[in-house]
Amino acid sequence: MASSSEPQSLDAAFAEAETKRQTLEAVPATSPSYGDDLAALLSQYASLIDQVDSLALFSPNESIEDVPTSSLRYLPLHHTIAELVQRTPFSGNPKQRQLVLRSARDAYERFLALVDGYALVVGPHAKLLERYRDDEETFSVVSRHNSDMTARREAKIAAFKTEKGLREKLAMLRQDPRFEERDEEAVREVYLMDVRWRIHTAFEGLDSLNQELEMLRMAPVEGEEEDARWRGGGAVGNNSRVDGEDTTLRLDQPFQKSLLNKGGPLLSRQGRPLQPFTLVESRADIAKGVFRPGHNLPTMSVDEYLEEERRRGGILEGGTDPAPVVVDEDDAEAVDRETYKARQWDDYKDDHRRGAGNTLNMG
Repeated sequence: MASSSEPQSLDAAFAEAETKRQTLEAVPATSPSYGDDLAALLSQYASLIDQVDSLALFSPNESIEDVPTSSLRYLPLHHTIAELVQRTPFSGNPKQRQLVLRSARDAYERFLALVDGYALVVGPHAKLLERYRDDEETFSVVSRHNSDMTARREAKIAAFKTEKGLREKLAMLRQDPRFEERDEEAVREVYLMDVRWRIHTAFEGLDSLNQELEMLRMAPVEGEEEDARWRGGGAVGNNSRVDGEDTTLRLDQPFQKSLLNKGGPLLSRQGRPLQPFTLVESRADIAKGVFRPGHNLPTMSVDEYLEEERRRGGILEGGTDPAPVVVDEDDAEAVDRETYKARQWDDYKDDHRRGAGNTLNMG
């Protein structure tokens, strides 16, 4: 059975590291001192693990019931290191970032191996661990090989509910007065619940770093990127740098350099184009395109456009009631026609009750 007596220095060092970790979590990653503080904290946690190993607090020959309550707090140390390593600021070098993520993966694996040895990885998490060990490079909490979008959505919802339930239960246990009074049973329950929470977030962390590794593998290597930017540059004096300044992104490049000198010949010896170019009749045509608006100017006014649309019949006119017909009282035939039409309409209204034709919507 592992020893239950840790020296005071281990407890004090752990408390100090936890305090610094909580302080660092409140500091933005863009802070100038963030990287140095993170490196110092990682070194401190690595020293804690060395002390735990030297004291043999955990043994593969014992069960979780054999581990003293005071030692349970040190079970997630590798998980804490994995999370901190994963927060290392990106230096801009994809290869270096891949090494950082693989270091975080190694810490997650050490944590999962330790808690799995105590049979703490159970239920859905046991299946996740089995899937991870089958293919650690492509592991994800929600399998990406499943083409059923509904099943994937339900799996994501289930994972979210599990995470929420563990977080709420852990918070509730920490608020228990017995835990605040350091009742051993309550303290042990909090420590074990914290381990269960860490097991869940470990798989989330492995999923996240696998996604990042996949993107980093597709990113161009720094040397290849430089080669692509300066390809065809020739001598040092023709590499688009002036006094150490990169001028390829400048908008105010010299006219000849920006349009006619892209850093190499336009055509190969066989006549193949080596870079895009535009044929113009003279250099004056190029000069005309320099000082011009940055947008396309209209080729006709609004009135001209409307007139053209009206001519083509593209504009509907009217839309109001037609003007009433004014009958010339001196035209006897026109007066008789209007009178006859009015009488016909009166006879029609007398013979047909209003609404008589409404057979579909009887009211």
